[in-house]
Amino acid sequence: MTTTIIMAGYLGLLLVLGLVSSRLFRGTSADYFLASRSIGPFLLLMSVFGTTMTAFALVGSTGEAYRAGIGVYGKMASWSGLVHSAVFFLIGIRLWAYGKRYGFVTQIQFFRDRFESNALGSLMFPILVGLVIPYLLVGLLGAGSVVRALTIGAFPQHFPDTGGGIPPWLSTAVICLVVLTYVFWGGLRGAAWANAFQTIVFMITGFIAFALIANKLGGLAAATSMANPEKLIRGDEIPQLQFLTYAFIPLSVGMFPHLFQHWLTASSAKAFRLTVIAHPIFIMIVWVPCILIGVWATGAMIDGQLIVPLNHPQNSELAIMVKKLTNPMLSGFLGAGILAAIMSSLDSQFFCLGSMFTNDIVIHHFGKDRFDDRQKIWLGRGFVTLVVVVTYLLALTEPRRVFTMGVWCFSGFAALFPLIFASLYWRRTTKAGAVACVLTTVLVWFGLFRASGYGADPEFLIMDMMPVAFIFAASALSLVTVSLATRPPSPATVSRYFDLQ
Repeated sequence: MTTTIIMAGYLGLLLVLGLVSSRLFRGTSADYFLASRSIGPFLLLMSVFGTTMTAFALVGSTGEAYRAGIGVYGKMASWSGLVHSAVFFLIGIRLWAYGKRYGFVTQIQFFRDRFESNALGSLMFPILVGLVIPYLLVGLLGAGSVVRALTIGAFPQHFPDTGGGIPPWLSTAVICLVVLTYVFWGGLRGAAWANAFQTIVFMITGFIAFALIANKLGGLAAATSMANPEKLIRGDEIPQLQFLTYAFIPLSVGMFPHLFQHWLTASSAKAFRLTVIAHPIFIMIVWVPCILIGVWATGAMIDGQLIVPLNHPQNSELAIMVKKLTNPMLSGFLGAGILAAIMSSLDSQFFCLGSMFTNDIVIHHFGKDRFDDRQKIWLGRGFVTLVVVVTYLLALTEPRRVFTMGVWCFSGFAALFPLIFASLYWRRTTKAGAVACVLTTVLVWFGLFRASGYGADPEFLIMDMMPVAFIFAASALSLVTVSLATRPPSPATVSRYFDLQ
């Protein structure tokens, strides 16, 4: 109960923070959707990093390290640290500049204008929504697993099927309501402040968890000596081609619609400097402890028994280690830190979908003068609520491994990276080429996802390579081939994007 009360108190504190930040809301749609483009360097770093560090990074990385070993850091964290900062520099700053110059609010608005195509925007909306929802599911699955594992024994009479732990259907419902509340009233400014607070919380608590668990196991050397030796070397667990093709997955940040919207909130191009420099350092700070805890969990014992039993529930390795190696009070604070990491992504993802629906569907088709600021804000709130309900219902279905679901979700976004890169750096990219790129990505991604049992097979590879390599190659090939075979974009569009300094 102590652990449960502390986590509940954290959720209450987050609600208070959301309501306080909502008092800074200026009442305009520009402030609700883009925080009036006034976010400075520190808040931009915290919000961008917070929204990219999901349950995939904490819960998923620990679980994958438990299964595949320490090589997980090399195939995901090291690539992410390098690739993310490169994308922020090459893609983020340019998109911010165009957004400020032409008044873009969403990613789809940029693509519509760049390729002079309403049809492209209409095509991309359901695809982007369809890719963000699995991303949301990753967060909810991770949150449900953590809360259940940390609260086992708290409610034995009420929830006997979960050993007295709070079942995922209840914990995810509460988390959705908390996130929905501060996004509903505070807009992107509220989400940015909440992200900053939660990023600080999960980084501090993550370090504390790592130190306490290592100390309880007798120190770093002793904890490592307990691990399964096969998990301490890469060995044959990660084929070389698989490792190399993992480099494609971090490119997904270039196409995350929620990250695009955070980029647009920056007060100036200089605000990106801190993010580009500090982001890879923050990734190392978060990923290293989580992966080491996952590796230790493969053999760590107390009183001759494995701390993490072989038949434990999916996605629960981190929570089990925290619960069994710390006291209830610390478990509560550490559990709050894990929830902070998960919720700092959910809010931005929920919000961006409401923003796209309002600006790219309703306002685009019915006219921006048809609705006043108050109506635009309520349209966004209404769609966010709908997405929250749909995602929650999907989270109640058969769970998948968080890491596997995250990889498939990121693969879809990464395969669209050629589109955003070409739209910024290749004058010859055409509307037809962009449409071909999007359609090819969807068809190839879905075909391979289906072949994997819809994510049920975590070992699904093609010639020892990650599926994303083939989806990316098909996407880029279709973009280049069709663009060269069709009429170039108009001189006015080329000048608008390439000739202005």
